[in-house]
Amino acid sequence: MSLFRSTSIACPSCGADIAFEECDSVNADRRSDLREAILDGSFQSLSCPECGKTVRMEPQFNYLEVGAGHWIAVFPGRMMPDYIEVEDAISEVFDTSYGTRALPAAREIGEGLTVRLVFGWPALVEKLVLRAAGLDDVTVELLKLDLMRRLPQADMGPGRELRVTSVQDGALNFAWILTEQEVALDGFAADRALYDAIAEAPEAWAPIRAQLTDGPFVDMQKLFMGEGRAAAE
Repeated sequence: MSLFRSTSIACPSCGADIAFEECDSVNADRRSDLREAILDGSFQSLSCPECGKTVRMEPQFNYLEVGAGHWIAVFPGRMMPDYIEVEDAISEVFDTSYGTRALPAAREIGEGLTVRLVFGWPALVEKLVLRAAGLDDVTVELLKLDLMRRLPQADMGPGRELRVTSVQDGALNFAWILTEQEVALDGFAADRALYDAIAEAPEAWAPIRAQLTDGPFVDMQKLFMGEGRAAAE
């Protein structure tokens, strides 16, 4: 089931207290409307009753969609630098809920789930969009790295991310986004053939794929943040 708890937040514009139902978990198999609200940007968003400014809660919840094979832990973008510690924490949660320490029936469900950790709303939307389009998220991260070589003007680094916003007419539509502010900047489209070329050359990309998949945070940004899990261990 989807779980919410009553809380209050201060409006960032006028400071007024706003009553809010904060999400702790989403079960999209039972509440497909919540999945659609995430995709259209209305989930966990409301207008301040005093000044009318739109306020959106930072995400920190688990997203489950068994039909699509999703188990996604969602955290605020500002927490991305601590991804290794967050990975360890959410891996324990999954193991208890659907993994090695879960009841047999839950473990059976867990075998069909892909465990992922994302930071920020745009990253969650991207995972949902890619799975719906039948695209592998690891291959898409490799495609982003390849695109960086093709886009000399790209200013990639901590605090600025590249996200797929939609897949249409044989193209992947990307947008540059400021991570913490979640402000979309300019965008572009990449032909699906570029994705297919990477998918068809697994050996050439194997070393980087291994780096991207050494934990549930599958995102090219981790390559810009220190030496990664191997160094931490």
